[in-house]
Amino acid sequence: MQGEEYKVPDNRRDKEAGETALGSVGRLKREEIEAGLNGGETLVLESWSAGETAALGRVLGEMCRPGQVYTLTGDLGTGKTVFTQGFARGLGITEPVSSPTFTILQVYDEGRLPFYHFDVYRIGDVEEMEEVGCEDCFYGKGVCMVEWAELIAEILPENSVQVTIEKVPERGFDYRRLTLKRREIKEEKTKYR
Repeated sequence: MQGEEYKVPDNRRDKEAGETALGSVGRLKREEIEAGLNGGETLVLESWSAGETAALGRVLGEMCRPGQVYTLTGDLGTGKTVFTQGFARGLGITEPVSSPTFTILQVYDEGRLPFYHFDVYRIGDVEEMEEVGCEDCFYGKGVCMVEWAELIAEILPENSVQVTIEKVPERGFDYRRLTLKRREIKEEKTKYR
């Protein structure tokens, strides 16, 4: 049901898949996310509204540390910008946040950490990322969010956190499945609840 914790039924648990069903975003605990990501798990969450998608972004923004890179993948209209707006609120940024589709990079300095928001949808070549100073952002003292990250996968730092947002039409118009995992972790563990 909408808003209730979702658990994968026993017959759908696939230990080979390496996924943890944490339930709906509304029942989310920071400790579960941090422990899961640091433990090499793939975390799967459900969102039933744009507000819940933004809430997950906010939780990650509140818990992020300097030098972290988050990547966002998903089709047009899945909620990447909504997620990023929540993330920015979690950093304490109050100014409007929009997708920097035509500028590639938008920098926000007012929060507790500098926030570098990339949208690489229109990037023609990975070398363009060097022109905007991506390495200074990726390896600096701020935090990065990269929309359409799959287009520049070869230059993303190890241990960046991948966030994939998917629509699942049979679950409803506003429903989203959010999958979180850390890149380049050699051994992925499975945890079910």
